Amino acid sequence: MNETTLVLIKPGGVSRNLIGEITRRVEARGLKVSGLKLMNASRATVEEHYAEHRERPFFKDVCDYLTSGPIVAMAVNGTNAVKAIRAMMGATNPIEALPGTVRGDLALTIDDNLTHSSSDPEAAARELGLWFPEGTIS
Repeated sequence: MNETTLVLIKPGGVSRNLIGEITRRVEARGLKVSGLKLMNASRATVEEHYAEHRERPFFKDVCDYLTSGPIVAMAVNGTNAVKAIRAMMGATNPIEALPGTVRGDLALTIDDNLTHSSSDPEAAARELGLWFPEGTIS
């Protein structure tokens, strides 16, 4: 099934110059980048993005981190894009992520796990609306 999902390259990935490597892996998998922008995320957008976690103890720290420096928002389109991207990024905790995944190869801590990817097609649609209100290229 063809679908579009969201990938965020977090400030740690941007500051470590991993934009190209992460994008290369996405494209090498056969997925298409249909939206891409380097930006400073607004606090309001980040809080809305993580709204489901508002009552969790890590909410403030996650929002602080995502607004601490530039991020890359990437819309990725292709067959089974949501699951393919999730598998490519690896487990949320990089110490548990398998070698060959972005986190397994490039990250060391859960606080700086380099990327966010949508959990399911419904989350992808909501998140893409936040980060790409202007839409993406089909």
